[in-house]
Amino acid sequence: MNAEQQTRAWLEAYGARDASAADLLCDRHDRDAIAFTLVDPDLTAVSMTWGELADESKRMATVLRGHGVGRGDRVPVLLGKRRALVVTLLALWRLGAVHVPLFTAFATGAIELRTEGAKAEVVVTDAGQRAKVDPIETVTVLDVDELVAESTTADALAESVAIGGDAPLVQLYTSGTTGKPKGVPVPLRCLASFQTYLHYSLDVSADDVFWNAADPGWAYGLYYALLAPMVAGRTSLLFDTGFTPESTVAVIRRFGVTNFAAAPTIYRAMRAGADLSGITLRRASSAGEPLTPDIVSWGVRELGCEVRDQYGQTELGMVIGNHWHPEVAQPLKPGSMGHPMPGYAAGLVDGQIAIDVAGSPLLWFTGYDAAPDKTAERFTADGAWYLTADTGTVDSDGYFAFTSRDDDVILAAGYRIGPFDVESVLAGHPAVNEVAVVGRPDPEGIRGEVVEAFVVLNGGYEAGDELAAELKNLVRDEYSKHAYPRTVHFVDGLPKTPSGKIQRFLLRRDGV
Repeated sequence: MNAEQQTRAWLEAYGARDASAADLLCDRHDRDAIAFTLVDPDLTAVSMTWGELADESKRMATVLRGHGVGRGDRVPVLLGKRRALVVTLLALWRLGAVHVPLFTAFATGAIELRTEGAKAEVVVTDAGQRAKVDPIETVTVLDVDELVAESTTADALAESVAIGGDAPLVQLYTSGTTGKPKGVPVPLRCLASFQTYLHYSLDVSADDVFWNAADPGWAYGLYYALLAPMVAGRTSLLFDTGFTPESTVAVIRRFGVTNFAAAPTIYRAMRAGADLSGITLRRASSAGEPLTPDIVSWGVRELGCEVRDQYGQTELGMVIGNHWHPEVAQPLKPGSMGHPMPGYAAGLVDGQIAIDVAGSPLLWFTGYDAAPDKTAERFTADGAWYLTADTGTVDSDGYFAFTSRDDDVILAAGYRIGPFDVESVLAGHPAVNEVAVVGRPDPEGIRGEVVEAFVVLNGGYEAGDELAAELKNLVRDEYSKHAYPRTVHFVDGLPKTPSGKIQRFLLRRDGV
């Protein structure tokens, strides 16, 4: 069975009218096999089998049903990467309820926006997060540790609800970097796309120790640290603490991680200050922000393999990538994000990266929740293409390259300049740890906008006019005279969303 046949087989199974989330994500797997390796901040760990997950979630489902949760209810969950998170989510899905992810770094305002948008009546959290939820008067707060205690004596749910492939499993919200977050209903049939990514793009094998370091409060972590491994029956590692380069390397080393996925921010931080001795990965993948070519060569040198860039969105999951599986793998091209994933076809529409709807059987996004105008913006008038709002290119060999968010394009002296191209050049300088490039109004009023760079330095380098001139000349000499940054700002850090995406609009608005 080739890749296209395999993806269609998954879609047929997971999109069926009688498809059951509980069966697909847990009950059909070997009860004695390990579902999750749960790692505490001190690096102690426990293994959770599929049988334990099944039994605990059935009892939790009975408890949640007793608190009024039923089919179709939107239930926000605000928990860290702990055992109770996985049990609670599967319990909700057994009832046919819809999970609304909440990131643990959210403040009350962000939580309230999502609970109100989802019309949620209950929120599940724990004592460490409860103070942020209690001020929201429209919801009942359920303490997960109390639910766990209650579930120890509860009867197991006799039968899980089969919702069918088109019913929502999750309602996730966009990050809101370019406007108010929009609700994205994620149907059960999305699992075909997610398993395709895990298998063909990440190449997670049964022998791998797999760790996706992204947080499940956001799309990449939820889709590919939880849902994809669960539907594929692969063991996934969950590390219940915040990110540091040192702790990341310690987990990789302690647990013998062989297949690692993370945002470029994590790789850059590891490069800047972590002892990587003894680390050898079989596969390393990156998503969330474009990966600059310097990280690829660093990965070969320090991690034992290339770091392969891959592209997607909350509304799509991952759709284009430098895939790892030997059946679909291609040589890397510097600066490219690769080829469409099996089950997808892509092209360019008015300079935007676009997904061919008819040619992409795995495409699951049909529209935002209660936002028809915003939905219409995502498709061409004839419905033939999904528009990503990301500009890009595709070469004669079918390799796609990201240029910028459409609203990040810099218009300078009649040129359209994509910040990623400039950032890629600057990131290759040994002094540069992180960089963001934006367009700001030309103080002389001549060019419309001028290019400005905001640079976080590696240790051992000193900010100053000499280094700024060196960085300007690097772009002028290695990329283009029209695109070099007229100003280089040296900053301590870059503004980011909780999921790690650079908020360039803040730099455009506020500067330093």
